[in-house]
Amino acid sequence: MAYGEGPDDAALQAAWDRFCNQLRQAGLSAFKDANPANPLQRADAFRFLTQNLGQAFDLALETRDPAFPQIHRFTTPTMKLGGDLADFTYRQAWICGDHVYRLSGKRGTARWLNVTVQGPRPDRIPGTAWPSLHEPFGDIPEANLFGHQIEADADGSFEVIVGGAPREKNWLPTTPGTRKLFIREAFDAWGETPTTFTVERLGMTTVRPLPTPARMIEATDWAGDFVTGLMRDWPEHPWLTSRGVCDPACLNMFPPDKIANDGSDAKRGRMAAHMVWHLEPDEALIVEMDWHSGFWLFGMGGAMMGSMDFLYRPVSYSPARTRVDEDGVVRLVLAHQDPGLHNWLDTQGFSDGNLTYRNLMSQAGAIFRTHLVKAVDLPDHLPEGTAKVTPDERAALLLERYRAIKLRFGL
Repeated sequence: MAYGEGPDDAALQAAWDRFCNQLRQAGLSAFKDANPANPLQRADAFRFLTQNLGQAFDLALETRDPAFPQIHRFTTPTMKLGGDLADFTYRQAWICGDHVYRLSGKRGTARWLNVTVQGPRPDRIPGTAWPSLHEPFGDIPEANLFGHQIEADADGSFEVIVGGAPREKNWLPTTPGTRKLFIREAFDAWGETPTTFTVERLGMTTVRPLPTPARMIEATDWAGDFVTGLMRDWPEHPWLTSRGVCDPACLNMFPPDKIANDGSDAKRGRMAAHMVWHLEPDEALIVEMDWHSGFWLFGMGGAMMGSMDFLYRPVSYSPARTRVDEDGVVRLVLAHQDPGLHNWLDTQGFSDGNLTYRNLMSQAGAIFRTHLVKAVDLPDHLPEGTAKVTPDERAALLLERYRAIKLRFGL
């Protein structure tokens, strides 16, 4: 049924056409050189795109008004982005320096928590000629609170005020350039529970206005830039610009001269290192690290650096879930098939991918050693007492993982 032509119809249609063209262009990036030309990883690139297509307008429109803030999960077991790590959860809320907010919730038992106020997103990475990473990334940490700095009631309930006049505790300052809250939580042992969060603007006495055509056009253009940006930037942008990310020129090893560990990393509460790996069908990679105290994490990623299938597969390890050899060395084994070793990192059958290390609440970097071997020869390269698992034990470990991940995300 026709109702006549609206005054904004042409502009709305043009914005939608631009978005569809950008989406088509984004799909072409699935075939770029950085994504291996094998069936599983070609399909995974399109999955990476479709997962983020599902959140494009949540970020661009539904949660984007800082006067009516909402917390949004931008990674889940079925949505990966930003070089996410399997044992982290990532949440954000668009805010601004014009308002004061109440962030409230109840503490869980996760080992690590960091709430950060993020400032402006510069066009260029400070001190370089490189463009910033695509939206919603690239902004600079302004202030943060770690979980142990947030005072809570006896039952774990807390309130943090964001913005406004300084307070003695549970306060985060903002600036005129503030644009979002960034909430990261990291888990060690299976069964640790997540922190709940909700956010509201103080003095919120009116309803949120409905999107106008102009607002819808703006959101559509933002979403188009988002889908093209994520397919363009991953993984090449971190290869070129990140201090902690190795590129394929240094394959199957963590280079000692590339570690993310400066003042902004301290506000993020971590140091980071990264390796790009490639395995032929008959190969395995042993990654060694001398055991050290602290809270460290290893996580596997695909070609686009999104985390691998952490709901169903052993693609991440932490201190509580890692077996240490008698010589005090942590040995993780990347292999296409289960080698019957406790510390197995599943490649999902991918020929290429990424392995990321995080060390939380510490700026001390580990020393890594890697050994590329034939999979059939693995026993010859491992200590006699290396922890093994039977098929039944593996199944039990995977079920424990599955239940714990669902608990983290409320699934």
